Formats: sequence, structure tokens, C-alpha cells
Amino acid sequence: MGQRTKELYSELIGILAEGKKAALVSVYKPGETVSKYITTGIETLSLPADAVTDGPVTHFMSEDQSLTVVETYLPRPRLIILGGGHIALALSGMAKACDFHVIVFDDRPRFADQARFPSADEVILDDFSNLADRLHIGSADYVAIVTRGHKHDKECLEAILGGEAPIYTGMIGSKRRVALVMNMLAEAGYPNERLDEIYSPIGLHIGAVTPAEISVSILAEIIEVKRKKKSEKGGLSCDIETASLLAEKGDSSDALITILETKGPVPRETGAKMSMSYEGSLIGTIGGGCAESDVIGEARAVIRGGGWKTLEVDMTDTAEEDGMVCGGYMTVLIERS
Repeated sequence: MGQRTKELYSELIGILAEGKKAALVSVYKPGETVSKYITTGIETLSLPADAVTDGPVTHFMSEDQSLTVVETYLPRPRLIILGGGHIALALSGMAKACDFHVIVFDDRPRFADQARFPSADEVILDDFSNLADRLHIGSADYVAIVTRGHKHDKECLEAILGGEAPIYTGMIGSKRRVALVMNMLAEAGYPNERLDEIYSPIGLHIGAVTPAEISVSILAEIIEVKRKKKSEKGGLSCDIETASLLAEKGDSSDALITILETKGPVPRETGAKMSMSYEGSLIGTIGGGCAESDVIGEARAVIRGGGWKTLEVDMTDTAEEDGMVCGGYMTVLIERS
């Protein structure tokens, strides 16, 4: 029953692996008729003025009571860590846990070692002067410069300033070291507006001292920038993790549940997805607890009867009963796979 689901998400993940963004467009007509397609031309989609957009999901009803849902998926964000010391070691693991594609770059064989960075997706050994050739840093990237000296900082920044501005560029160092590098770059003719975009000293000011604490401050600042800038630009992504699992195991799916909209504090964001079989095996989650159990019950009814439905989930009562900090509302879409 879920073979089409597996094929669809395999196609989607393939597009994302090429570094492209994509949208999964689904049209649900009254009854059982559902049509789906994937497009990389997100900007060309024609959406009505009354369409509801919440994060990476847009949905609207047509006059014939058809529901159209547009789910936006972005490639996994890249965090490029320049320097392979103690801070990079801690930062790479934390960033991977926060769903970044982690790249570590260093010019020392002992530090640019995959065994040293088991959580990193890529470890590159090369001179920092070759950074621009080895990595085409673009407007969707995040860069943390944690090298061992201002000479290498300058080489890294020259490579970055010579191309598209990343979403985030942060550089570690004392005020003196930072000022020295910035002055050299200004004298070399790099524009002040680009230099002013560099977060330095790097990280939120939380009094961090140890490499692990400094890494927490760096990643917290990156996440802050990611959430603010991404939401401003409409650059938030739907649930890539569950989409990847559906590309592998979607043929076992009998129903799909997708969060279309949220209000107030809820355990999962808009675009989160869960797949289930009639027997109850799950892929992904929309938050767990009693609310998810209720949705699972509704999903079984959809599996039996076919078609699709939307459901308003009130989590205020269950949150209080379960002692949860969330207590908002979700609109979820339930469909037979």
C-alpha cells in the first residue's frame, strides 16, 4: 500500500542530496482522490491570497473543497568548521545532533582525521588558502572559524568574503586578535558592510570557558541566527529526518500524518510528519503523549475507510494532565498512504 510513498520520498531525498530545495505538492479532493508531485520550482507556484502559511507548510481550500498542501524541503544546512582543535571537536558533535551537515577543515593531518571527528559528515585536509577551491561556500551555509591563529583566520575570511555571504560567519579570538584581522581586511579593500556581518568574538555571551561551553555558546548563536533569518526568508524546512526514513521504509506505511499548522507551545513544529501501519508501527512522531494516541486512533479509521481528513488537536488539557510544558493547538492532516 505504501510503495508509492516510498518512491515519492526517495525522489524527494534524491533532489535534496543534490543541494536543491523542493516542494511536495499534494491536492486532496473530496473523497479518496489524492494527487502528489514534487517540484523544484517553488517560486513559480501560484498560491491564492488567502493561503495559510505556517513555517514550511502552506495550505488552502479551493471552491470545490479540495485541499492543497505545499510542503517545502531544504537541503540539510551545512556547518563548516574551520579548524580542528578542541572547540571543533565538541562543536561538531553538538551540531550533528542539531541536524547540521558538518564539515571540518584543517591543514594538519593529526587534526583533519575522520577518526577524530566520527560525527562529522566530511573532514578535509588542506591548506586554508585553498578553502575557496575545496568548498564553494554559499548563502545557505554557516561557518565557524576556530583556527589556531590570525594568519589562518585571515585566509579563511578572504575566501569567504570573495564569494556569496553565508547566513552566518563567526570567528573566535580575543578582541586584539579580532581587531588585527579586521584591520588587515579593511586595508585590503574588503567592504565594511561585509566585515560588519561577521560575528566576533564568536558565540553568545554566557561566560563560557571550557571548549564544550564555548561550543554551546557558538551553536546557540548559530541556531538563533538560523531561526531568525530562515523564518524571515521563508527558509524553514519540513521534517527531513522522517522523509529520509520514508524513503527507506515507506512501503510499510498505511497512513501519513502531517502537522499543517500550530498555535501556542506544541512538542513538534509545523511540517513534522509521522507514518504508521494499521498494526501500530510508527515512523517519526508528531509529539507523543495522549494527543498522538488520539491521532493514531483517527488514522486507523482513515486506513479502514480510505480518503483523508484534517483534525484539530487541542493539547491544553493533555498537557496539564501529563505535566507537559506544551499546551497549544495543532492542525494535522491524516491520509491513507
